[in-house]
Amino acid sequence: MISDRQANFIDDQPCSGPLAPPPRTFFMTIRDIGFWIRSARADSRLNGCLHDVGNGQAFDRLYGAVRDPFGTELPQYRYQRRKYDSLLSMLPRRRYRQVLDIGCGLGAFTRKLAPFADRVIGADVSAEALRQAQGLSVGFDNLSFVQLNVLDGCDEEPSFDLIILADTLYYVDPLTDARLKRIACNIASKLTPGGLMLVANHFFFGIDAASRSTRKIHDSFRWTPLLEYVAEHRRPFFLATLLSRVQASSDNNGFGDTAHQVGHNWHPESHRLSGFE
Repeated sequence: MISDRQANFIDDQPCSGPLAPPPRTFFMTIRDIGFWIRSARADSRLNGCLHDVGNGQAFDRLYGAVRDPFGTELPQYRYQRRKYDSLLSMLPRRRYRQVLDIGCGLGAFTRKLAPFADRVIGADVSAEALRQAQGLSVGFDNLSFVQLNVLDGCDEEPSFDLIILADTLYYVDPLTDARLKRIACNIASKLTPGGLMLVANHFFFGIDAASRSTRKIHDSFRWTPLLEYVAEHRRPFFLATLLSRVQASSDNNGFGDTAHQVGHNWHPESHRLSGFE
C-alpha cells in the first residue's frame, strides 16, 4: 500500500537520482547456494511439465506442487531480494503512473514497485502463481494481477510509463530471432513516449550459453526502432538494460520531470481472474 509519506516523497523531490539507493550488502551469503539449487530444481521440474502441457499449465503445476519454487519470498536467501533492490536503484526518480511487471510470478518485485507508482499491474501466464500473488499482496491497494500473455500482443495505443521484463524470456520456446524481435516491438509499443523499460536476465561469465542468450535478448531490445538505449548495468550474475520509448522531442533521454499522460485503452479488469477482487 502507498502511504501518504511515500507518495509525497516521490512528488516533492526533484526528478534526479535513483528511485531507491543501491544496496550496500554483499550480493549473497553461503545460504544462497540453496537458492541456486532450488531454482535449478524448479526449472528442471518445469521442463518436465512442458513436455505434456503449455507454459501456463506447466507453471500452474509447479506453483501448485512447490511453495515458492524459485525462492523469491524465502527470508533465508539474500540474493534475489538484493537483486530487486538493485533494479530499483537503476530506475530514475520520477512519478510513475502505470507500471507493468511482465512475468510477475508471486509478485515479489511487483510489491517492491508499489510505493513508487499510482498503479502497478503484474501479468503472468500462470493462474496459480497469480492466485498466490494476490494473497501475498493484501493491503496493496494500487496493485492488480492479470492472467495474460502480453509478449505477443500489440496495443493500438500505449498505456504504461514503466515496463519491467525480468527473468521471463528464458521460458519462451522456441525463442527464435524473428519471435524475439516481434516480442521486443510489441512490448515497446505499450510504452508512452519517454516511458522506460527495464530488461533483466541472468548473466554469468559472458561466454557461457545462458549469458550469450541474455546478450541476444538485450541486444534485440536495444535494436528495436521504438526504443533508445539509456544505460546498461552488469551486476553479479545478472545484466540489466534500461531503455526509453522514442519521443518526438526529448532533451534528457527520458530522465526529465515531464509528466507523461497514461492512456486508458488497455483495461486489465476485463482479464482479471475470478476470485481476485
